[in-house]
Amino acid sequence: MFENIAVILDNSTATFALLGVFLLIIFAIYMRHLKLTTSMIINIGLMLAFATILHQLKLYHMPQGGSVTLGGMLPLLIISFRYGANIGALAGFLYGLINLIQDPFILHPIQVLFDYPLPFMAMGLAGIFHEKIFLGTILGFAGRFICNFISGVVFFSNYAPDGMSVVAYSIIFNATYIVPEMIICLILMKVLPMKRLLAAMDRTRG
Repeated sequence: MFENIAVILDNSTATFALLGVFLLIIFAIYMRHLKLTTSMIINIGLMLAFATILHQLKLYHMPQGGSVTLGGMLPLLIISFRYGANIGALAGFLYGLINLIQDPFILHPIQVLFDYPLPFMAMGLAGIFHEKIFLGTILGFAGRFICNFISGVVFFSNYAPDGMSVVAYSIIFNATYIVPEMIICLILMKVLPMKRLLAAMDRTRG
């Protein structure tokens, strides 16, 4: 892990880009007068821990990054449904940093943003439809897909097979793992007592 951190820090432009995004998130939260309470910090920390653990339970891993897990995005969705899109984006950014430390794949500083913090921040969009969790889940994954799609077109064009357009390659490559991951999360939300889980988080507010 320390070697991965050293790789990230060696790329100073990527480090400053990540810091800039983090400061923008904090500023946006401040402007909306949202306060991070102790219970919120605890819940975010727990969900990030669950997401990190679930990320290790991979069904398969793509060669240039991306994987299908046993619901690794579900904790981020729960945070977004409970606290809204802004806090969901903050949790997604923090998870993106964890994911970057676990498995760094750096081609360019901007590629780092589109492959790590931004896609997971986009999962926070699910909070817009916090009362319609299935619709919110689809929106969150759609935001993640767009970020990864842009990265695939701009930075991974050399990986496209001969005769295939870069756009088609990026769509197929990213859909191969994002769509199954979304389906798994939708199934889990159908099985799990989501209302009770979110209500339990409510009770920690006091």
